[in-house]
Amino acid sequence: MEIAVLGLGCFWGPEIKFSKLEGVIKTEVGYCGGDNKETTYKEVCTGSTGHAEVVKLDFDPKIISYEKILEFFFEIHDPTTLNSQGPNFGTQYRSEIFYLSDRQKEIAKNIIEKKNLNLSRKVVTKTSLLKNYCSAEEYHQRYLEKR
Repeated sequence: MEIAVLGLGCFWGPEIKFSKLEGVIKTEVGYCGGDNKETTYKEVCTGSTGHAEVVKLDFDPKIISYEKILEFFFEIHDPTTLNSQGPNFGTQYRSEIFYLSDRQKEIAKNIIEKKNLNLSRKVVTKTSLLKNYCSAEEYHQRYLEKR
């Protein structure tokens, strides 16, 4: 098993899309990249924590590669908009790849370089070492119960 942690705007829609990929074993919504090890949805929404909304994926690299996951990541959001996706604005909605190894970092940088050759606008997706990931599953469960 491997893990990928990706920020691409609001985490609800992307989590559902990633969960349908063959080889993705588990998805979890959360926050990453901020100043504190733990945070809440309410705190993240203030824009003061430095966290991004993310989807954490547990995947089987024998079935789907990290490269394929990142290719899908770039297909399902606009990597050229800074701190926004669709109607959502704020630093928590930024496009960011949180890598867990030098290998993941290199793959991400190579894919971003390729995307920049094929897009009319520059990719603003950041690549950062995984820092202060915390799950939003408790909030997620309350959200699902209200639906």
